[in-house]
Amino acid sequence: MVYNAEKEPMYPGIYPGQEEQKDHQLVPATVITVPPKYEPPQYVPPQYVPPAPDHLLWSLFNFGCLNFCCLGFVALVYSVKARDRKVVGDVDGSRHYGSTARSFNIAATVLSIIVGSIYIVLRLIPLFLQN
Repeated sequence: MVYNAEKEPMYPGIYPGQEEQKDHQLVPATVITVPPKYEPPQYVPPQYVPPAPDHLLWSLFNFGCLNFCCLGFVALVYSVKARDRKVVGDVDGSRHYGSTARSFNIAATVLSIIVGSIYIVLRLIPLFLQN
């Protein structure tokens, strides 16, 4: 069956249940709020956080060569802890242990150089006084 809209007249009168409107009456209106067009969230690349240094090679060198009062060993322990924290993803813990390892490495290096220099000077003094 084909529906032909031109042959059907529009309903010119009042619909059932509808009262006749007077000029002073307001026509009820329906307000529809349309949400804004959907925009997908913008991609924000994650900020690059440089890895915290763990000073492991320096600690190994101090442990093997300049282990003054076991400071090289202590620095090595803190370096390994810093590397473990880095692997776990704890950046603050890694920085803390890395900083402590750096401090022990500096102390071990400086004290070993000072003690070594004093030892060399004390060993060379008798040679110069002999002449």
